[in-house]
Amino acid sequence: MELSVILNFEALTPNICIMSEKPKPHYLEHRQRLKNKYLASGLEGFHDYEIMELLLTYGIPQKDVKEPAKDLLKRFGGLKGVIDADIEELQQVKGIGSHTAILIKLVKDIGSFYLLQKAQDRPQVSCTAELLNFCKTSMGALKDEEFRVCYLDAQNKIITFETIQEGVVNQAVVYPRKVLEKALQCKASAIILVHNHPSGHVRPSDADIRLTKTIQETARTLDILVHDHIIIGENRFFSFREEGLMT
Repeated sequence: MELSVILNFEALTPNICIMSEKPKPHYLEHRQRLKNKYLASGLEGFHDYEIMELLLTYGIPQKDVKEPAKDLLKRFGGLKGVIDADIEELQQVKGIGSHTAILIKLVKDIGSFYLLQKAQDRPQVSCTAELLNFCKTSMGALKDEEFRVCYLDAQNKIITFETIQEGVVNQAVVYPRKVLEKALQCKASAIILVHNHPSGHVRPSDADIRLTKTIQETARTLDILVHDHIIIGENRFFSFREEGLMT
């Protein structure tokens, strides 16, 4: 009798073990498919929501990321809007915590840093595509004005790229002395002025034109050239030199 009970229990044990196994979450296979697709052909053929999902898999490891990916794209109007969004704005979307928001922001900042280094690697810089790409990426979506200066050596190679002023850009705030003191410190032979218009309109104001002339005239007394003044909008730019406004 006892032997019969033991045998029956052992016979049931495999079934008990099988029943206790938990099925794998459905999203794990989807995550792996996205990664395999990326490894096979990069982002070619990806939809925006798939790119967003793939990125979120590295910030949200234990959940289905399809819904937060769609919510992000809907909230910010597309992939570019998500990448341009502030960390605080990103966290307002359900399922997006500080860890994931930082990851998303890091993507853009790494891209900007890469473009700056690419511009720095150029043997000569005056108003190259590399420099413009960096400026458009790093400044195009800013909500406040910034005034930056690209300092160049005698071979027109980038020495440094400095933010001189944040906030409203005008002659009363951006002192030519502040711009040129840095030029003397780093022994720059030329500079390129850059600032953004958060409105998206890139035509220079009268104050922009006056400021450019003042800096140019002061720089000339120090034998420092002003190659250009570039105004950055979200999807466009204005070059003083190309428009014939550099004297």
